[in-house]
Amino acid sequence: MMQEVDEEEEQKQEIDMAADSDPESEVFEITDFTTASDWERFVSRVEEVLNDWKLIGNSSGNLTPEKGEYTSGTWEEKSQDIHFADFKFYITHYFLKQECEKDNGKDKLEEDTFPLAMQDLLCMNNDFPPRAHCLVRWYGIQEFVVINPGTNCEAIISESKCNLLLSSISISLANSGCQVPIFVQIQQKWRRVYAGECQGPGVRTDFEMVHLRKVPSQYNHLSGLLDIFKSKIGCTLSPLPPINIAIRFTYILQDWQQYSWPQQPPDFDTLLGGEVGGVEFGKLPFGACEEPISELHLATTWPHLTEGIVVDNDVYSDLDPLQAPHWSVRVRTAENPQCLLGDVLTEFFRLCCRKESTEEILGRGLAEEEVKENSDISSALSKLTEPAATVPISKLSVSNMVHSARKHIRRHRRIDESPLNTDVLSSILLYLFPDAAVEKSSENRKSKAAQSNNCGKAEQNKNSHDNLFLQLKSAPSDSLTYRLALCACLVNYNHGGLRAVAHLWQEFVLELRYRWENNYLIYGLAGGPPDLRCCLLHQKLQMLNCCIERKRARDEARKVLEGSKERERKVSGGCQNGRPVPESAASPITASTSTREVSPGKSWDSWSDSEDEFFECLSDQGEIETTHPEVEKHGSKSKAEGRLHPYNNMTLLNSTEPLYVPVTQEPAPMTEDLLEEQSEVLAKLGTSAEGTHLRARMQSACLLSDMESFKAANPGCVLEDFVRWYSPRDYVEEEVIDKKGNTVVKGELSARMKIPGNMWVETWETARVTPARRQRRLFDDTKEAEKVLHYLAVQKPADLTCHLLPCILHAAILKLNEEESAEDIPSVKKNIQQSTCQASKLLHPLNHDYKKLEDFINQLMAMETVITRARSLKAKFAICEGAKGEDTEELEKFVSSLLEEPEVVVIGAGQGPAGSIIHRLFVNAQRAAHLAPLDEDFGLDRKPTGGSNKMSDFPSPAGREILLRTCVPRPAPYSKALPQRLFCVLMNEEFRLAGAFSSDTSFF
Repeated sequence: MMQEVDEEEEQKQEIDMAADSDPESEVFEITDFTTASDWERFVSRVEEVLNDWKLIGNSSGNLTPEKGEYTSGTWEEKSQDIHFADFKFYITHYFLKQECEKDNGKDKLEEDTFPLAMQDLLCMNNDFPPRAHCLVRWYGIQEFVVINPGTNCEAIISESKCNLLLSSISISLANSGCQVPIFVQIQQKWRRVYAGECQGPGVRTDFEMVHLRKVPSQYNHLSGLLDIFKSKIGCTLSPLPPINIAIRFTYILQDWQQYSWPQQPPDFDTLLGGEVGGVEFGKLPFGACEEPISELHLATTWPHLTEGIVVDNDVYSDLDPLQAPHWSVRVRTAENPQCLLGDVLTEFFRLCCRKESTEEILGRGLAEEEVKENSDISSALSKLTEPAATVPISKLSVSNMVHSARKHIRRHRRIDESPLNTDVLSSILLYLFPDAAVEKSSENRKSKAAQSNNCGKAEQNKNSHDNLFLQLKSAPSDSLTYRLALCACLVNYNHGGLRAVAHLWQEFVLELRYRWENNYLIYGLAGGPPDLRCCLLHQKLQMLNCCIERKRARDEARKVLEGSKERERKVSGGCQNGRPVPESAASPITASTSTREVSPGKSWDSWSDSEDEFFECLSDQGEIETTHPEVEKHGSKSKAEGRLHPYNNMTLLNSTEPLYVPVTQEPAPMTEDLLEEQSEVLAKLGTSAEGTHLRARMQSACLLSDMESFKAANPGCVLEDFVRWYSPRDYVEEEVIDKKGNTVVKGELSARMKIPGNMWVETWETARVTPARRQRRLFDDTKEAEKVLHYLAVQKPADLTCHLLPCILHAAILKLNEEESAEDIPSVKKNIQQSTCQASKLLHPLNHDYKKLEDFINQLMAMETVITRARSLKAKFAICEGAKGEDTEELEKFVSSLLEEPEVVVIGAGQGPAGSIIHRLFVNAQRAAHLAPLDEDFGLDRKPTGGSNKMSDFPSPAGREILLRTCVPRPAPYSKALPQRLFCVLMNEEFRLAGAFSSDTSFF
């Protein structure tokens, strides 16, 4: 049997040898131990990142942070992605930016100096920082690295994975020599549980954490936590080194009771009584609709205690918040509280996205009546062309028919068809056009309108220092456009939304047409041409006002001419009865007035609408009347017409007659869209010779008019005379010596005037001798007014909103300025200035960026929220306007700090002025919670009696934080003394222990 076994073994060896000779079998049996595993690659990647961030070597050269620097300093971070196999991690470096570092700090370092993180464990300058990373609050460190799972990766829950990560960072720290602590986030992210490690020369600190939902009863006080800390450090020294204790209790006040936010309620009597006047429509609402301060957190701190000084166990506690040496307060604000100004702006801004026209919004339910109204208007137009009128012309005007039709619509329109209540609409129109309230004759009303415009202009000049509307390209705050924007915004918010805005706009345009037809100036617009620095809608209204002014001036001039003509006829008739009049004396008057004959069946208004009418200049009439005596004395001057005054004592070059400044037509006013349209037309003409010539002729219409006026005022003049007045730089004068040796001044046209084909020369040759009053109008006010009215009538509510948006933002900024000045909040004042600059960039382009405008409105809403918070806090801390005194100044500074800083120290703790108010707030909240009388019911000093059942002034603390620190040798009594730290958080539904325990790795 043994022999058979030996043979079998020999056969197996032969087979094995044969297999070894097979090359394929050799490949499968080779194991390459030099290939890096996923774990090794992960460790190597961590070391590379630490090296890239220059975290290698000793980190103890940084300065010890000053008191409060963790809150006031700048924290920076940088992050990278790393992978463990296919599992993604983020590695992030957090550090406090040092403004100044000592260069010689590292030269004095010893090799066995503790790492910076270990020094921070014992530092007391920044306990309980209000604004910092949670690891900074729990461990007090100023530099650390965190490795946490990627965004869509699962949490590290299993113990084996946690240990694998901890061993990875331990190896990385040892290989790289990095002394910055590294943490790994484990468990679910919401739990904020970290484990970490820090290594130094011969020392190591382990960062551990415990997180529970409920506080164990035996650890619900200081004595139980001290037992945990002592058992963890395991120090056998006797006596035990002293343990430094810092305690903070946080109390939350949520019930404000009578200390509500100071928002004034609306005047319901005024609003419901139908007496809505200019005061309501002239102001944007402001303030919060709910309490903007949701909670007040009071933190009472005992910063430096030892074990024997204070008693806190399950039976008794010395920790009375009123006796705490340090109080600090923070406020928790309501998230996005509803504020009136923000709501008004948001609702108005939403109209920009609506596409409906006014007709689509208001509907066409009265189509039959509209047909009848149109026939009435057409019949009115036909009657205007008849040779004789059987009724007064004023009764047949288009505007009269429009207004009668509007009244007819109002009578037959049902109440539910009117978006705006009649009383509200009347109040709005009265606010927009206050001159309409004066029930006087037409002439008085016209003069009143003129005076109001002049007053508005004077007021504008008075307030010229306030150029906010120029920055925002809106309109002056006392203008009609500005008031219209306020009304449209408030009507949209309070009186029916989009339909009400469309209704208001329709009535507004009808009122403008009525004023144009009846020569009433538009109230609240400065005189003169359109101001291109304002919004386009304001320019359009100014253009319409210019048309009304020109039309009124022309009508007045015609009336003066008609009156003088009648007087001349009477005089001439009387002379013919007395003695014969020479034919030569009567002919000039007849010739000059023959063109003024008007058909007896046509009104002045209809005559002014003719295409062949001439321009009438009102200022020219005085000149005409005053020159008649001169005409009688000097027959040679009878040909001169349209003179204003002599020009600088100059005489004509070819005669001794004085050179007169002529009466000229004013240039046609233009709005920015007309200027842009004109520029496009001129640009389309191209650069050819014909196009250039045509462009020059189009641009020389005003020049031609002025030349004709100049020729009429200066008979016998030449082009050089005109240039001397119109463009003195193009007439060059120089002193020359004549044949007799006398020095004389000789002048000639400039070089550019002598260029062949010069437009001035060609225009002068074609210019006729025509005074301004007989020239074709450069500015056809009738045509331009109808164009403006048509432009306004076809505007959709969305278009109107876009036009008025600069004015509304202008009003909002003014409102914020007004409210901020009452509260004096530096941060808001600075933000308003920055927002004004930002708005000027957003509103100047014709095509607005609505996304950026929406962000800008959100900024205004944030500023309103801050102001309402300040107002709420001032009311709660009983800060009255106008009150003075040290306590008041201290309270104002305290409230201002609450808005600016994350946490504010209460000077004097519970005994100071702010502390006393806070104490009273808590007392009243406690009594309200227990249905006890409020503090005011007992008087100032009287205390309620309750025996042993006396109610506590403060509720149970919402959170307790206890910080234990010491420095003991660990793990052995002969080890180096190292910092130990335990941070404890005790809340209603959370119990957290964050420990940092150092040990000696050299002597253990």
